[in-house]
Amino acid sequence: MLKPQTSSTRELLNLDGIWDFKVDFAGNGFSQNWATAKLANALDIAVPSSYNDLFTSTDIREHVGWVFYQRTVRVPRGWANERINVRVDSATHEGIVFVNGTEVARHVGGYMPFSADITDHVSAGEEFLLTIAVNNVLTNETIPPGRVAELASGKKQQTYLHDFYNYAGLARSVWLFSTPAVALKDVTVVTDFNGNVGSVDYKTVFGGTPESVTATLRDEDGVVVATSTGANGNLSIANVKLWKPGAAYLYKLTIEAHVGGKVVDEYSLNVGVRTVKVDGGKFLINGEPFYFTGFGMHEDHVVKGKGHDNAFLVNDFELLKWVGANSFRTSHYPYAEEVMDYADRHGIVIIDETAAVGLNQNFSGMFGGPKLPTFGPETANEKTQASLLHAVRELITRDKNHPSVVLWSITNEAETGIPEAAEFFKPAFELTRELDPTRPNTYINVMTEPFERCQVAPLADVICLNRYWGWYEDHNDLESARIHFEAELTGWTNKYSVPFIITEYGADTLAGGHSIHNLPWSEEYQSEFLRVNHGVFDKFPTVVGEHVWNFADFQTKPGIFRVLGNKKGAFTRDRQPKAAAHALRARWTTLNNQKPQA
Repeated sequence: MLKPQTSSTRELLNLDGIWDFKVDFAGNGFSQNWATAKLANALDIAVPSSYNDLFTSTDIREHVGWVFYQRTVRVPRGWANERINVRVDSATHEGIVFVNGTEVARHVGGYMPFSADITDHVSAGEEFLLTIAVNNVLTNETIPPGRVAELASGKKQQTYLHDFYNYAGLARSVWLFSTPAVALKDVTVVTDFNGNVGSVDYKTVFGGTPESVTATLRDEDGVVVATSTGANGNLSIANVKLWKPGAAYLYKLTIEAHVGGKVVDEYSLNVGVRTVKVDGGKFLINGEPFYFTGFGMHEDHVVKGKGHDNAFLVNDFELLKWVGANSFRTSHYPYAEEVMDYADRHGIVIIDETAAVGLNQNFSGMFGGPKLPTFGPETANEKTQASLLHAVRELITRDKNHPSVVLWSITNEAETGIPEAAEFFKPAFELTRELDPTRPNTYINVMTEPFERCQVAPLADVICLNRYWGWYEDHNDLESARIHFEAELTGWTNKYSVPFIITEYGADTLAGGHSIHNLPWSEEYQSEFLRVNHGVFDKFPTVVGEHVWNFADFQTKPGIFRVLGNKKGAFTRDRQPKAAAHALRARWTTLNNQKPQA
């Protein structure tokens, strides 16, 4: 799905702001037709934001089920001859859109956009009632999975096996936009270069039938560097400037559709010319070895939860630059498109991950719920697999043209040590290669599934390891942790001739906690933990990256394993640096995207 934009043929109206909001505590919002009239006794709510932490009510924060958002919208009077569309950038985890009480769109999957053509339901210059119902329930058939339990008190409780809070609502923007009758629906861009000559292949899909199509490529100064005709084509760039990590260069590709000699649709997107390749144990960007430094991150902020905020976006990227990070993983779900666009402009490399987290019943003891087989009729089944494939398809469809995205991540910390895992995940790996043969794929291996057991590793182009030697294992014994970690990496690298990325390693740390004895939870222990782990990474040539868990402290559901959230951040939740951030900065700012020498 193309991100809506303004152009000579398109207009865009942002619907963010204060909306009416009502929680469907009794579960009768649909039977009472809440979408057909103004919500009674509604609260004010900010869009975008997660609703959980905005209010003082615990019942709202812990609600399981539907909530309703509502506002009136006036269609611009100049849109009389246009197609009129509404778009929701995300609704966590299911959304239904109503226009004047009529359902116009329904979508399952909390981190992907969806839209509806509402031309037949509204009129230019007039107001309509826009209602969006949002459901936060996770089941064994959703991605991510979960289960709703009923407590002794009769209260419903959402349980899940992932370690971040189930923030819900309209966490990203809502839009009204116009498109012409003949309109570009999709474009796929593939780039390459040979010497100083770059190439941009493009393929388009249109709604309606244009008589002709032109493609124009401009450099950052707005100078035309290449043109082509046809719905599909190739653009050749002399003296090409490559998109590089830390040194982004973006061309602008403009697609125009013509009918009757006139331009009837115009759409532009940024294009970075670069290549990605796995060569044995090397990860190559533009033919050069690349070493990942950075973090697993979360869309998580005080008050707003997962609500997107451009001020937070700019500040987070400034901190990434300050600490010397060149990359991050969208753990454990696709991030807002604004994040991807910003990474394109600033040369930050992304491992792009689906929301397939929590597919591991071995975590049930830690996060609650009965111990069941991970794969089975009551847990991850054929419908769950279909949801995963849908998530993969949506992710690649949305993010395929971002030069910052170099690696697709299928799942995080699934139970992969049993044959059922390979059967479950194999179609997803195959689908990534079918939809995008230009990028490698990966999965994130959990510590309980070593190389001797893991059934999914042979499916992946790159193997990513989450390892907590010195924290969950060999706690407070970093010398033993070093020995055990080196032994494990020796086993992995001897068995598989692929690149390895350590996508999680970290220690919970209370900001301001200190100890001359490097005791766990102190800032000193966190820094020493990182130093010991780095020494291990540097000994293995096929370890091509290190992502600390986590960029910043983040909220989790309450539990005895977490003290008001996960405290493994190099930064606090309000983005103040711990000592670890300074230690990482000292290491990463000297590397220049290259692997350090042991």
